[in-house]
Amino acid sequence: MTDLETRVTRLEEHIAHQNALVEELNEVVIQQRAEIDTLIRRVAMLMQRAAEQEADTTSSAPLADQRPPHW
Repeated sequence: MTDLETRVTRLEEHIAHQNALVEELNEVVIQQRAEIDTLIRRVAMLMQRAAEQEADTTSSAPLADQRPPHW
């Protein structure tokens, strides 16, 4: 093999490794996106439950608008 052929072979190997790494990272990103979507849905559900519980309290003012007990 000539130096040029050796260099081309090394470059091809390098590109193959990088392609594999890109595919692996893409899978990680896809998994993280799914986890983020799940977390977003769960937070929205928890916020809705908290709002419903706040609305169900006997006080007419939302908790965020009430004065602390020491006032």
